[in-house]
Amino acid sequence: MTRPARFKELDVRALLARGEEPYPRIREVIAALASREGLAITAPFLPSPLIEKLGSEGFSSRVERRAGGAWTAFFWRGQQ
Repeated sequence: MTRPARFKELDVRALLARGEEPYPRIREVIAALASREGLAITAPFLPSPLIEKLGSEGFSSRVERRAGGAWTAFFWRGQQ
């Protein structure tokens, strides 16, 4: 599958600032993705462990550095 045109967005910075673990919410969003949707996660750091985990589940990804030091990681099913 090629990269989807539509990404659901999830900003986990507020969750992390409150000391909450964002992974359960990320799993909820992933489970609800339609076949041609992807997920864009914005975090205050590069989410390397998440990239590796989802990569092992068959997700492709790319990352972008944002202003203020944040990162957005895009995930979609299949290969680039």
